[in-house]
Amino acid sequence: MPLIAHSNLPSFTRLQQEGETILSKDRANHQTIRELHIGLLNMMPDTALEATERQFFRLIGHSNQIAQFYIHPFTLSSIKRGDKAQAHVSQHYQSFDDIKAQGLDALIITGAHIEEADLQKAPFYEQLKEVIEWSYDNVTSTLCSCLATHAVLEFRYGQKRQAIGKKCWGVFPHKVLDRQHPLMSGVNTCFDVPHSRFNEISKAQFDKAGVKILVDSKVGAHLCVSEDLLRIVFFQGHPEYDTISLLKEYKREVISFLNKDRKEYPSFPSNYLSPQNKAILNEFKTKLLDGEFNISDFPEALINQTLGNTWHDATSGIINNWIGCVYQVTHEDINKPFMVGINPNDPLNLK
Repeated sequence: MPLIAHSNLPSFTRLQQEGETILSKDRANHQTIRELHIGLLNMMPDTALEATERQFFRLIGHSNQIAQFYIHPFTLSSIKRGDKAQAHVSQHYQSFDDIKAQGLDALIITGAHIEEADLQKAPFYEQLKEVIEWSYDNVTSTLCSCLATHAVLEFRYGQKRQAIGKKCWGVFPHKVLDRQHPLMSGVNTCFDVPHSRFNEISKAQFDKAGVKILVDSKVGAHLCVSEDLLRIVFFQGHPEYDTISLLKEYKREVISFLNKDRKEYPSFPSNYLSPQNKAILNEFKTKLLDGEFNISDFPEALINQTLGNTWHDATSGIINNWIGCVYQVTHEDINKPFMVGINPNDPLNLK
């Protein structure tokens, strides 16, 4: 069902140009389809701010549920932005006070680029904690990505994330552990997921918290759900990534090296680039370090033509299932047991 362009956010125009179905608010008002209002707390850095918008908007828009989707982006004032990104936020994003006043059916919280393991050192720590505490009592379900997952495990379960020792990034194979859970309906039993992180919540920590692991891998648990099966959905990876996202991240790492913000030239993300692509990037590295090339010569367009995507379909299926569960709770008989193993007389203990 369509996304509703209820503001002049540029991402709506960009997605429409890509072929997505976007309805104006006037057209939406003439239809009888029910609405779902989904918040997007976007904590990503300036370089990925608008791309992250589009990634999550696209996933929600691909859902086949019978609903019109109103997505309400907001961020945290404690996240310092450059002039361009701040202008974008000021013009197109809502405040958290506005979000609280209007209410939401569901909430998505993105990751953030904080390498430090201790989240209390993050400038947005207290504000993020406030949002999470509010969402737990006022939103049917909150979906967390990467750092947001780590934050909820600390805030609500007392499980602090641990440093891995090096950056875990690339595309990794995953396996479904619980095929009967509604979030896994119609999803392949094995699929890939992109990761990009310096820290983790271990499987033992998820188990200790009573959080159920649905999808696992050799680089850690990926998809988990809170003990009430829906209220909080945890992604430790970045399944929302576009095909080119890791390549753009690699380019940003190269720029950080050139700016002397990192000591070593970045390594390649795992299981992502073909041998030919690695050879192209190694040649670029040699000429860059020799002074023959500069960052404008980065072969992004050439490499992008051959990149594969082995995670989008599974991600779309999971998001579709999540939205279906939220829709049923918010728009249908709450006593109808839509989750496997749920007692119809005790539906999710919502509020």
